[in-house]
Amino acid sequence: MTGSVNRTRTATAAVVLAGLGVTAAGGGRELLRRQAAIARRRIGKPLGEDAIDADKLWKKTYGDPLRLVLLGDSIAAGLGAERRKDTLGARLARGLAKELHRSVDLRTAAVVGSESSALAGQLDGLPASYRPDVAVIVVGGNDVTHRVPVSESVAHLEAAIARLRLLGTAVVVGTCPDLGALRDVPQPLRSLGSRMSRQLAVAQQAAAIRSGAHAVVLARVVGPFFITNPDEMFSLDRFHPSALGYKHTARALLPTVVRVLAEKS
Repeated sequence: MTGSVNRTRTATAAVVLAGLGVTAAGGGRELLRRQAAIARRRIGKPLGEDAIDADKLWKKTYGDPLRLVLLGDSIAAGLGAERRKDTLGARLARGLAKELHRSVDLRTAAVVGSESSALAGQLDGLPASYRPDVAVIVVGGNDVTHRVPVSESVAHLEAAIARLRLLGTAVVVGTCPDLGALRDVPQPLRSLGSRMSRQLAVAQQAAAIRSGAHAVVLARVVGPFFITNPDEMFSLDRFHPSALGYKHTARALLPTVVRVLAEKS
């Protein structure tokens, strides 16, 4: 088991290294790409590409359902959770139900592997008549590893927020997590990933506020838990949160979600 986990960590590190595209000579970059491709073929994706489906009416006996939609990448989708109740969406739905004593109709539009550019398609995929009360967006990690310009990422985020607000939806953005928490990525590449993800998070926070949404800086409020307790906070692939990781992430987001709903009403 230990050997398998170590190989998985190596594969994940290789993928991140190649994605960051370090500023080395062309031959060095090509070597990293080849190594990442070999690692992906040998190891595969231990968590697969599909998160557990947690969409349902949570705490239905409470009545007066509240509509919650999750948009973004694999974190928003809950990849890494082994039970539906441990996904980020389910954690938020259960927390909201407890706080507001209302049932919560959860819909997850987030897709594993998404960049910010995918937000428009995720919104397009929602039923035309659907009007969520609140949307939670968590996106950015793939923008960093794929080296998407910050200005481009932010433009897609702002466009998604604008569309949601036109629907009368309150929006909470969980900014890009700190990739410096990925301990299996060696230095100096880990520092590079950390710097790039933090730059994106700052830009996302400013864009959210500018667009009338609210932002939760995940690197600040939940990132330290991932740095100090990686074995507990990360799932098998050492990249996505575990059940405990999602619990802390939902706990960090929930107060802001409750507040925006109170302001909306």
